[in-house]
Amino acid sequence: MNKLAVIAIGGNSLIKDNAHCSIEDQYVAVCETVRHIVDLIERDYDVVVSHGNGPQVGYMLRRSEIASEVGNIHPIPLVNCDADSQGAIGYQIQQALDNEFRKRYLYQTNDFCLDCKKSLKTAVTIVTQIAVNKNDPAFTTPTKPIGRFYTEDEITDIKIKYPHWDIISDSGRGYRRVVASPKPLMILEEDPIKTLLRAGFCVIAAGGGGIPVIKTIDNQWIGVDAVIDKDFATSLLANQLEADLLLISTGVEKVYINFGKQNQQGLDQITIAEAKQYIKEGQFAPGSMLPKVEAAIKFIKNGGSEAIITDPAHLAKAALGKAGTHIVK
Repeated sequence: MNKLAVIAIGGNSLIKDNAHCSIEDQYVAVCETVRHIVDLIERDYDVVVSHGNGPQVGYMLRRSEIASEVGNIHPIPLVNCDADSQGAIGYQIQQALDNEFRKRYLYQTNDFCLDCKKSLKTAVTIVTQIAVNKNDPAFTTPTKPIGRFYTEDEITDIKIKYPHWDIISDSGRGYRRVVASPKPLMILEEDPIKTLLRAGFCVIAAGGGGIPVIKTIDNQWIGVDAVIDKDFATSLLANQLEADLLLISTGVEKVYINFGKQNQQGLDQITIAEAKQYIKEGQFAPGSMLPKVEAAIKFIKNGGSEAIITDPAHLAKAALGKAGTHIVK
């Protein structure tokens, strides 16, 4: 088999700004990102793609609230928004990948015919459930940003209109609503994902961090209202699939220390020990770069060999060691 790369696409990277947040705008951004992913596939990587859903789930919840207020329509639980976003965003990524495969005449193989061109390469989306601990402290201390950014002028009215919301200042970029974000423990659809990979498919999985589920006393899985951080979920997915490489896509080409200051410095390669020291110094913003670095550390500590943080345009170059920040043992 080819080397396996697991790639995480940020939900914010699919919505460039407030002027480009429609479904059509999102698909344009997806197509742009997908071209770089297929560049990596052409370099003989098998690929699993995950994606964020913070802005998208926020929009879904807002639509639900408006519909409930105005039209007396039942609200949609957060866990169902997780599932809806997996299907909606996964559909766009899947379609864009398939179209790019057709443009480049890329073929897939399978275990039974390694040397024959069976069919054009195909992407497939798996609605993915991820087990969490029902006693995770995240359920009492929400931290995960969802929805759009609000300005200083908007936030006063938002707090009055939605007093039940938990709101934080997000990395100096504005204010956002936060919800519970428990740690992922196990990917339930691990076996189907592996089966599809062996058959030559490009798999989209663990979208939006997956659907958080807990096990009941009678051994049944049920969903819970929360949003799992997609970087932590992708790190877990990469470990369970024994991936060769974890690629975390973000808005900058590499990780910086002293970011935004005159003495900012880009990092080409850092060890786990160096990354932990930078975290201790507060170099990485919570809700932004911090979870990406922490997810990279976790992947390597749990058996992975290398994690890379970069922007979509440099995914293929980063895999060749020519871009991005490489985190190693």
